[in-house]
Amino acid sequence: MINTDSAPILTAFQELIDVVAKLRDPEGGCPWDLAQTPESLTSYIVEEAYEAVHAIRSGDRAAIISELGDLLLQVVLQAQLASEVGGFTLEDVAQGISEKLIRRHPHVFGDVKVAGVEEVNANWEQIKSIEKGNPTVSFSDKLSSYAEKLPPLTAAAKISERAASVGFEWESVDGVWEKFEEELGELKEALATPDTAHQESELGDLLFTVINLARWYNLDPERGLSGTNQRFIDRIQQMEKYTDRPLTEYTIIELETLWQQAKKMLAKG
Repeated sequence: MINTDSAPILTAFQELIDVVAKLRDPEGGCPWDLAQTPESLTSYIVEEAYEAVHAIRSGDRAAIISELGDLLLQVVLQAQLASEVGGFTLEDVAQGISEKLIRRHPHVFGDVKVAGVEEVNANWEQIKSIEKGNPTVSFSDKLSSYAEKLPPLTAAAKISERAASVGFEWESVDGVWEKFEEELGELKEALATPDTAHQESELGDLLFTVINLARWYNLDPERGLSGTNQRFIDRIQQMEKYTDRPLTEYTIIELETLWQQAKKMLAKG
């Protein structure tokens, strides 16, 4: 029996399903939507996920609603395409995640007792391993899963965190800073050679150490880098307010002057 309080939600959700089905209708549907495949839409899933995160961090209610809608659209589209070839349906997706949540929260839907978040996480990982048919999955397999499925920066943060959780850790942050200096020196040495592969390897080592520093100081490396990207763009936009021709037509000295001017103006505002 449908809870009357949830009826508007279900109605709105069904409307979205119907709209997507209409877009994919061979008779009068949208040519762009009809041309899509599950693979062609994967980049949009990633893009919309990042845009949703950006909206959430901004705190803009309207933007959050819009971007979460775009992300939800990708889920409905994937299910629609799969259902057209007899693969799976949106019902399968929803039912699957509901069952997974119930299985992985035995302390909520069962009789298991937990003392805190750490025990919840431990139970989650154990149940997850059993679901995958390997209750004794190795630690390296867990780390490999992060590297295979997550963007490199996110994967590095996860790998660093998990490694620390099993004792693979420095005694103090001083050790991390020493490692940073070591890796920086090795990168400089590599850059003096023509070996690009070696240079990239050392660059990766340095970046991984920076991520470890972020973990020690409880900083979010993705948020930090995202903020830097936005500040750089803001300063370029501010610079363009003072120019009467393309930035490419200015000398490096003129660009530096404009940069410092933009930096000061943004700091004031």
